Amino acid sequence: MTLDIKQIVDLFKEDVEREAENRNAAEADTRFAKLGEQWPEQAKREREMEGRPCLTLNKMPTFIRQVVNDSRINSPQIKVKPVDDDADPDTAEVLSGLIRNIEYTSQADVAYDTALDAAVTGGMGFWRVATEYCDEQSFAQDIFIHRITNPLSVVFDSHSESLDGSDWRHASLIDHLTGDELKRRYKAKKDVGSFDGEVGQDDDEDLIRIAEFWHIDEVPEKLLMLSDGSVLTEEEYLKPHPDIGVPLKDILADLGITVARDRKSSKRVVKQYICGSEIIETNDWAGKWIPIVPVFGDEVFCNGKRYLKSLIRDAKDSQQNFNYWRSGATEAVALGPKTPFIGPVGAFDTDSAKWATANIKNHPYIQFDGPASPQRQPFVGVPAGMLQEALNASDDMKSIIGIYDASLGARSNETSGRAIMARQREGDVSTFHFIDNLAKSIAHTGRILVDLIPKIYDTERVIRVIGADGESKNVPLKQQTEHNGAQRIFDLGVGKYDVAVDTGPSFTTQREEAANQMIELIRGYPNAAPIIGDLLAKNLNWPDADEISKRLKAMLPPQIQQLDGAEGLPPEAMQKIQAMQQQMQQMGQQMQQGMGEFQKVVKELEAVKADKALEARKLDIEAYSKETDRIKVQAEIGEAIANQIAQAQPIYQDQQNTPLPAGM
Repeated sequence: MTLDIKQIVDLFKEDVEREAENRNAAEADTRFAKLGEQWPEQAKREREMEGRPCLTLNKMPTFIRQVVNDSRINSPQIKVKPVDDDADPDTAEVLSGLIRNIEYTSQADVAYDTALDAAVTGGMGFWRVATEYCDEQSFAQDIFIHRITNPLSVVFDSHSESLDGSDWRHASLIDHLTGDELKRRYKAKKDVGSFDGEVGQDDDEDLIRIAEFWHIDEVPEKLLMLSDGSVLTEEEYLKPHPDIGVPLKDILADLGITVARDRKSSKRVVKQYICGSEIIETNDWAGKWIPIVPVFGDEVFCNGKRYLKSLIRDAKDSQQNFNYWRSGATEAVALGPKTPFIGPVGAFDTDSAKWATANIKNHPYIQFDGPASPQRQPFVGVPAGMLQEALNASDDMKSIIGIYDASLGARSNETSGRAIMARQREGDVSTFHFIDNLAKSIAHTGRILVDLIPKIYDTERVIRVIGADGESKNVPLKQQTEHNGAQRIFDLGVGKYDVAVDTGPSFTTQREEAANQMIELIRGYPNAAPIIGDLLAKNLNWPDADEISKRLKAMLPPQIQQLDGAEGLPPEAMQKIQAMQQQMQQMGQQMQQGMGEFQKVVKELEAVKADKALEARKLDIEAYSKETDRIKVQAEIGEAIANQIAQAQPIYQDQQNTPLPAGM
């Protein structure tokens, strides 16, 4: 059903009227907390006219930042999970990575923080999901998440009860454009007037008020279950095949597939109306939810009406009380030098002009009349009751909001670390519903994206996905690719998926905490340094930390490098590696047995060698003994011959001295 401008204006005005109290309170809270408009206008005007101090010591931003910045540290993360048999974990991981890339390119964290800040400050904040063409020469589109800086520009379905806007039937987003901008953006005529109804901005005759109105219509349809268990709509069942022109009904009948049962159903059709004084253009939205996501503060239901409260709404009186007593104390101290002089009548006639300005000017001398000099009354100090009331008002703010000194980083009466952490935890618990509401809204954003992605990324293209560790890679869609060692095709439109949100520290914070804990581990167990040094360097926030990690990893023992190399391999490869490891283990056992046998043989050979050496030594000794005996015999023979020579020597000499006979 297509709406006309009157129907749109009527729905808009009804929502504005029913939510007027929440909208007015949100604006008042924002002005109170962010703009410091904390004094009643009449009281402020009277004090300024009398020259009295009118201090605004605004403590509200400190409490607001405590909640918002805590969310920045513990940023919710969208994770996609498979639901039915057609879905698989790998495609779910691709969807999760694509959503991270959408958040990264859109700076979605800015949108989330802006909406939460508005919810904490005024009770409600918003962001939106949009699609845009990749470039001027392409039909391919990308998805973006944009922040909405003015929460009062959103007028949502006042009959909804959901916390994340999933049950909205309609919503409006108000903008103010010049005639030229309106013509450029929507190709509209300049004579289009403003939309009937003003929200969030004063009238400006140079601007045209435009309403971006979203509406969901339920279109009836018939759902069919076929005899093979498949489910499709009657429209799909009767629609001719695009290639052969034959209805799918006839094709299935030839295959023996018939309709087993049917039921009435409906499908959601989302339309966008761009409205001024008339409808400028109408667009169909590919998704089934309105792409505007709220973040609400504290909800209170009373008599069928929902009230949205900010963090600081109940603490506004304490803040005003604090301002009053601090202003009173300041006034008392400032008036100290203005304490009047007291003297007898006529004492101030001389130099009366100087006496009239004695409290505001320093005169070198002032004359007086009479025997007694005028006396100034002494300053009694700031009344203790003023200071005590100011302290009471400050404590009241902390107790009402639920954030105490320990949570704000200030010194309190806690002395032990456990007591400080307990008080900090109490502060986190008392404001956790704001963080939890943000997580629920981000989860609904994830569902919007999971529903929208298959309809936008429906052609063959290469997308970038980002892992939980921040590493990015390219994944081809609807075309064969290699993934984990196997060939497969990623079709994001096949299967059913759901989302979950993890609320915890961001990956950067987790990495820093991991690095600190690794350092503590190394301090307690220094031998772990060579084993985890590469992981420690990888988690440190250094320039070239990855390069340092690679170099340290190259120095790891081979067995650890083998374990690192086996991570992330396909199951078939892991089974082969395990089988090889078992074979190597068996071979090692066999080698150990062989070494035992070898050592035994070596010992036997050593024993034989020793025996042979001993025998050879015995033979050498026997030969030496025989040679010694031979030498001894020869020596005895030589000695006997020498004795014979010695005995024959005299006889020989005698013979030499005897003359020879004549004739010889």
